[in-house]
Amino acid sequence: MSASTQPADTHPTGPGPAGATPPGTPPGTPPGPGSSGPQPKKKKRGRPFLHATTVLALLAGSAYLTVELRKDEQAKAPAVQAITDTPGKLENGGKETGEQTWERLKSPARSVLRGSDGDILATFTDGARTATLTGPSRTFSEPTNTKSRIVTEDWVRLMPEAWKEGAEKEKWFKDWFKEFYGSEEDDIFAFAFQYIEGAPVKKDEEGVSYAGDADFGPVNESVAGDRLEQSDFYDYLGIPYTFRDGTTMQPQKDRYRAIDCSGFVRTVYGYRARYPLMATDKVGDGLPRTANGMTRSKVGVDIYKLHGPEPRYTRPDSTSKLQPGDLIFFWMDKRTGNRLDHAGIYLGTDTDGHQIFISSRKEVNGPTMGDQGGTSRLDGNGFYAALFRAAKRL
Repeated sequence: MSASTQPADTHPTGPGPAGATPPGTPPGTPPGPGSSGPQPKKKKRGRPFLHATTVLALLAGSAYLTVELRKDEQAKAPAVQAITDTPGKLENGGKETGEQTWERLKSPARSVLRGSDGDILATFTDGARTATLTGPSRTFSEPTNTKSRIVTEDWVRLMPEAWKEGAEKEKWFKDWFKEFYGSEEDDIFAFAFQYIEGAPVKKDEEGVSYAGDADFGPVNESVAGDRLEQSDFYDYLGIPYTFRDGTTMQPQKDRYRAIDCSGFVRTVYGYRARYPLMATDKVGDGLPRTANGMTRSKVGVDIYKLHGPEPRYTRPDSTSKLQPGDLIFFWMDKRTGNRLDHAGIYLGTDTDGHQIFISSRKEVNGPTMGDQGGTSRLDGNGFYAALFRAAKRL
């Protein structure tokens, strides 16, 4: 297959709406009495009634089995994006429900749009393309690996340009906001959960599987229970990929359908949401290849900048500045020296009030917000909470 040469600001071919395709409709019911064949000359009252009763019983049994089978299949699918309500439209979206106001906030510098009741409807951070919009409520869960559930009205999207003060008056923003406020088109969260355990396969028009249950990487034959890192999005896709600077990277067959922690971030934000990507940490422009490269890069806005003495650095004093969709980084392995070696995407608080993130990790062999290898929480004193070191908003 030829190398992918999609520009960094266009969508890949073929992604459809989020969620699994519903089961097909059951086969047609058998014909009723007298629908085919010659009719007897002498009519009998009892037999037609018996035929009708039998058919109705068969239909009822068939319907029951179909419903039960459908329930069973739906129970196996990962719970993603259960939409429960719809927000009112804003003035930039075509319908006005009341007076909205813009407000400037600091640390980080950002603009927020408030509704007539004072609630925040959208947040835009200076220097970042990531926007958080209030929309229909959704529930994200991963029952095979955790009891945590995220119920959120946050929809995380990439704007075509980085935000700056006063951008709400510019045409590009008005056009973008009109299209996406209240939209149920797949966003960053929807993309991320299309790679967890049990997620259904999605293919583009060329037959390339661009979404579905992902592994972390191939088994490390040298270390029992370990898996190899360095699987990027083009390994998962199984096709060569040409970056904006002309560099072409070739997939490795043993890494097909696999993405490590930074590869997962690049799959979601880069290949799916079209944020520019570097081929490596040093070649090209955009989001670097590794967690360490991302942490130290100049792309986006540092929400919590890496600080403290090397090699362990220092955990941020708080996590209150985090916004859903932020990239978060960890120092986990002393064998890597002063390198940051894990990355994830912040999801917000779960129904128990814990700050949850999603990342690809070895213990689960793929993307998860689960508890294996340490709970996916930033609050408290757990494994990942203690090793959290930096955060960035693209």
